[in-house]
Amino acid sequence: MQGFYNGLHFHRVIANFMNQFGCPYARDPKSNRAGTGGPEPGSKYTVPGRGEITRLGDGSIPDEFREPGCPKLSNEPGTFSMANTGQPNSGGSQFFINTVHNSFLDFFDKSTPSQHPVFGKVASGMDVVMAINSARCDGNDRPLQPIMCESVTISD
Repeated sequence: MQGFYNGLHFHRVIANFMNQFGCPYARDPKSNRAGTGGPEPGSKYTVPGRGEITRLGDGSIPDEFREPGCPKLSNEPGTFSMANTGQPNSGGSQFFINTVHNSFLDFFDKSTPSQHPVFGKVASGMDVVMAINSARCDGNDRPLQPIMCESVTISD
């Protein structure tokens, strides 16, 4: 999985809401499948404190918020949150970066059915996140000028 996100394009950008990223089909910014893919079924990943987890048969992951001790972090500007289909255990590799406070997406906010756990935060470069959020998009929220991520660095 190392390098999985390198070279992918943002496939969904909604001004004053979020920037979505992480679909392997978005390597081609014009792919009609961008936004529909995820990691390989049966692939493995490591969760600190929990060890190695094997992805489900369709490549999705178990819902993090169902785990004991999952931190209740709100979907504030600059936070990374898991994208899913709205169905249980349907997250995969796609996530979004909140550009405003989207508290209605918090998994612990029971006023809506949305359940999107926060798992990280932009450490630097929020100006870049906001520049992406102001990109002109088509009717499917896809940037008219492709926006590619050259590389991703994850740190504690």
